[in-house]
Amino acid sequence: MFNYVDNAALYSWYEAQRAMISPLNLAAGAMQRIAGNPMNPAAHTHYGKTTAAALQVFERITRNYGRPEFGIVHTMMGSSIIPIKQRTVKKKTFCDLLHFAKPEASKKQPKLLIVAPMSGHYPTLLRGTVEASLPFFDTYITDWQNPRDIPLAKGDFDLDDYINYVIDFIKVLGPNVHVMAVCQPAVPVLAAVSIMAGENDPKQPKSMILIGGPIDARKSPTMLNNMATEKPTTWFEKHVITRVPFNYLGFMRKVYPGFIQLSGFIKMNLNRHVNAHFKFFRELVRGDGEGADAHRKFYNEYLSVMDLPAEFYLQTVQAVFKDFSLPDGKMVSRGRKVDPKKIKKTALLCIEGELDDISGIGQTKAAIPLCASLPANKKKYHMQKGVGHYGSFHGRKFREHIMPVIVDWAKKAES
Repeated sequence: MFNYVDNAALYSWYEAQRAMISPLNLAAGAMQRIAGNPMNPAAHTHYGKTTAAALQVFERITRNYGRPEFGIVHTMMGSSIIPIKQRTVKKKTFCDLLHFAKPEASKKQPKLLIVAPMSGHYPTLLRGTVEASLPFFDTYITDWQNPRDIPLAKGDFDLDDYINYVIDFIKVLGPNVHVMAVCQPAVPVLAAVSIMAGENDPKQPKSMILIGGPIDARKSPTMLNNMATEKPTTWFEKHVITRVPFNYLGFMRKVYPGFIQLSGFIKMNLNRHVNAHFKFFRELVRGDGEGADAHRKFYNEYLSVMDLPAEFYLQTVQAVFKDFSLPDGKMVSRGRKVDPKKIKKTALLCIEGELDDISGIGQTKAAIPLCASLPANKKKYHMQKGVGHYGSFHGRKFREHIMPVIVDWAKKAES
């Protein structure tokens, strides 16, 4: 579908840079442990605390962050602590379907399929989303695999494959399932449900919750939207697509590397990230353990990135951010017309954050008029004030203000 301009050296150059800095990272970690050791008299002086803090900041900035674990072992239901057992329900080449199982309680709760974005971060970025849902739902999530670890012989993965994966997972859990798309998967989830409706599939989901996704990226375009619009697809092929180097199972697979996506996100809010690390340094010197722990938890997740298959990335850029094929009624997936007007059974809830700088206001709401066959009482829009992109799916305001809206909507769709 795309004519790649080979940029194979980019990933190898990044790996070489990382290998060169690795000894410095190890040395900084060792020196930090010595400088901060309570048995070291200097550790209790201002000089010692400053040195240990500086070394920790350097070690964390130069660290290679691996794939995080969800690590969810329990949830609260009322006053009861309910144990959680994570298990894999279905394995596919590029994604596993995970279940956060609760003994007995799950049988009494509606099923919720959270479709995580394939946009540079691991699905664990939605850990807070999962945790907030567990008291109310029998929760599942798509656990996307890093394509750099998938052998080239396993084949490609594009936007049409993503849509098919969503359909497959809905059928595994359906028909009494609610599907939630967070950010990028809003488009393939709406496409998947539209296709199922068009085929009158008996396992169509009860409801569809779209959070901060680019259904129509022309609405309130953000910096990311403008870049995708202004630059031709050949620019993306030439500058951001590269091959996986030899030290990974996916050797020679063409990908959009996670480190490029991360650098783009950081540049968008560079001052915020720089200030956050200066604040972290000051908290370490002061001994503010709570503030430092919050910083570590956020950046442990934020700096853990995965690659995207090149064909998926380029097809998404073209279809979603250039052609606007879904809102313009021109989207076709593997010969199947994607027509949201076919949706008549699946209730729709669209959620946006007032301060979202990734998917602008109105981009997700655009799904409501597209689903023209749904009666008004099966469509709802919620705009949460005071939250940005990430705040629309995790954090205190998500737990206290957005999750209750989702729970009430699911109950309404169940009745």
